[in-house]
Amino acid sequence: FGGVSQSSQVDTLKRGIDILIATPGRLLDLIGQGFFNLKTFDFFVLYEADRILDIGFVNDVKKIITKIPEKRQSLFFSATMPPSIMELAHSILKNPSRVEVTPESTTAESVQQKVFFVEKNNKRFLLEYILEQENVERLLVFTKTKHGANKVVKNLEVAGIRAEAIHGNKSQVARQNALANFKNHKTRVLVATDIAARGIDIDDLAHVVNYELPNVPETYVHRIGRTGRAGASGVAFSFCDQDEWSLLKDIQKLINFNIDIMDTHPYTPGKYPDTKSMITERKQELRKPIQRNYSQQSSTKPKTRKWFKPKQKSTNSVAGN
Repeated sequence: FGGVSQSSQVDTLKRGIDILIATPGRLLDLIGQGFFNLKTFDFFVLYEADRILDIGFVNDVKKIITKIPEKRQSLFFSATMPPSIMELAHSILKNPSRVEVTPESTTAESVQQKVFFVEKNNKRFLLEYILEQENVERLLVFTKTKHGANKVVKNLEVAGIRAEAIHGNKSQVARQNALANFKNHKTRVLVATDIAARGIDIDDLAHVVNYELPNVPETYVHRIGRTGRAGASGVAFSFCDQDEWSLLKDIQKLINFNIDIMDTHPYTPGKYPDTKSMITERKQELRKPIQRNYSQQSSTKPKTRKWFKPKQKSTNSVAGN
């Protein structure tokens, strides 16, 4: 794999191998340098086939196929295989057979799925609330973008919670260190983008959070599959703001399951989809966001937004940040 020095990898190849596991770019690089060839290989396995083909490695895969024997067995492994990727796979494979263990839309029964409707600006506070209230020892958080992952880490650090991010802009060494710290309980929260998180296998990981819902419903299945593994139980929290309602509906349609709505948290908005238009008035005032210390010189203050009118006759409204 790339991102690190190739010297140790080359030394291993020179000693001889039976099985080679490689990323396309580094593999072609080492072949180009003349360190070895693929003419003696009998099996070609494409692992996480949908992602490898979908994120731009199609040409690299095709180059690799030209360098391995024509008489071989090829196998594509993937938890999901959308129709567009299946079509591409059929163009590479010869008379392929499909073996399906479970439907691609199936989520593990051992994983509790919960959705929290929340304003986008309140997601950071809701994340802190979950870490405080849900007895979370370690938490894997998913974001859509690298910038989003960095921002979540920064906000958690401000709140005194140790967190690290893994994504494409991080070096391979940095990603390996972040993952090791998370596995060893040195880091409480690991924030990852979808591509960086594919293949993550962490023992006894009980909680994951979809800080932002994925645009592709199948990605949701991959994300929550990081917990509840090998028969263990797990909990998957999903944050959903108003702009993500349609994404949630697509996910529920794919998995054929209505995710439990958690509407008693302190940042519940005034309305959300497919339910009563307004939440029942609270008996107690909503818990306000954690207050931050702002410099006297700075005019920046948290914005507020009215949620609903309390029962008491008052001119004030409960505000949430």
